[in-house]
Amino acid sequence: MRNQRRRLFNRLMIGVVTGCAALSVGIMFLIIGYVTAKGVTHISVTFLTHEPTSLGEPGGGIKHALVGTLILVTIAISIAVPLGIGAGIFVSEYASPRLALPLRFLADVLTGVPSIVIGVFIYSLIVIQYGFSALAGGVALAVIMLPIVARTSEEALYLVPRDQREAALALGTPKWRMILQIVLPTAAPAVVTGCLLATARAAGETAPLLFTALGNNFYSTNVKEPIAAMPVIIYRYALTPYPSLHDQAWATAFILVGVMLVLSAITRIVVSRSIR
Repeated sequence: MRNQRRRLFNRLMIGVVTGCAALSVGIMFLIIGYVTAKGVTHISVTFLTHEPTSLGEPGGGIKHALVGTLILVTIAISIAVPLGIGAGIFVSEYASPRLALPLRFLADVLTGVPSIVIGVFIYSLIVIQYGFSALAGGVALAVIMLPIVARTSEEALYLVPRDQREAALALGTPKWRMILQIVLPTAAPAVVTGCLLATARAAGETAPLLFTALGNNFYSTNVKEPIAAMPVIIYRYALTPYPSLHDQAWATAFILVGVMLVLSAITRIVVSRSIR
């Protein structure tokens, strides 16, 4: 009798878990399918290579937003990746347990801070003094990326076998060289995975860019001036009363979702190769 109850409860829980998984996957496919259906029909070479037209006029493109997003993400990566990997190395290899614990806690807290709070922080720190700019937007995205890169780098370094470290040190290799030439290359796939995940999250943020990069209706590559970005374009075009801009917002959303899927696929490939 007891075994029958256990089997019944086991089947019930398997059904519940399967239903939850199917529901979550179904919602994900519903979102992706809806965005694809609304946006893919408006994708064209002109849309990707032309600048926007005057407000309310049909046509135009998002060349300025594509280039602006690339600039913002490049600035964020150039700041967050070196600092994040360096922080991960420090916590993993040099920090004492008393110091490592609060640093991990702070990184976890910073990961959960709403992005709009980070945008307001960068606004008060940089924008008030120097104005809206691509540089301020890149710094805001870097703050979002930094804890993710730091924590994933730290965990990746912990996975490197201790025997490799001890063998290198036993041969007289300095600790810094052992870290650079043995530990980091061994943990490189996991570190790259963390960097890609952080980039994917930062590339889709809108709130911090409204307080820092502001947006720009014209093509610009000046990092000291306001600059366009795909998330900001989606937000602003969706609020307008013009159907043509609504179509462009859906098309931009489709491109952004596609970028996220590509980054996720690359992450999965890197992880699978590292496991092999």
